[in-house]
Amino acid sequence: MSVREILKMGDSRLLQPAVEVCDVHTAEIKMLVEDMRDTMRERAGLGLAAPQIGVSLRVIIFGFKDNPRYPDVAEVAQTVLVNPEISVLDASLVYGWEACLSLPGLRGRVPRFSKIRYTGFAADGSRIEREAEGFHARVVQHECDHLDGVLYPMRMDDMRDFGFEDTLDL
Repeated sequence: MSVREILKMGDSRLLQPAVEVCDVHTAEIKMLVEDMRDTMRERAGLGLAAPQIGVSLRVIIFGFKDNPRYPDVAEVAQTVLVNPEISVLDASLVYGWEACLSLPGLRGRVPRFSKIRYTGFAADGSRIEREAEGFHARVVQHECDHLDGVLYPMRMDDMRDFGFEDTLDL
């Protein structure tokens, strides 16, 4: 469909909680998902939340095979998740480097739960329920945070681990 503009940190729309989707079977949701896929692909992203393109709906997409920004991570299946919910299966925190299309050129070391279960609905309305750990769990938590108006620097506990990708010693 089309590549959409990605809102950047500082835009107040990124801080607003997104609204639940009432009907996944609408033309609006189908177009939104296609635009999100095109936008994520164009920007070599691993995931994208609808609020990042200015749409305040609880829709995320994620998934990748190979990504030059994260060369050492395992593949995650391409997924559309509408009205996602996360349950923590292991509350131990794991620190890892994250980037975001809404914070271009920046990275931060962020604590995330090590193992989660996520549920929601696929674009066709079928129910999704999966367990995830490692980088997969990190990506899902990152994208779901966008639906609650949370950007990854808000999760960081040490700002010394935040900076420009081309300057940080990763």
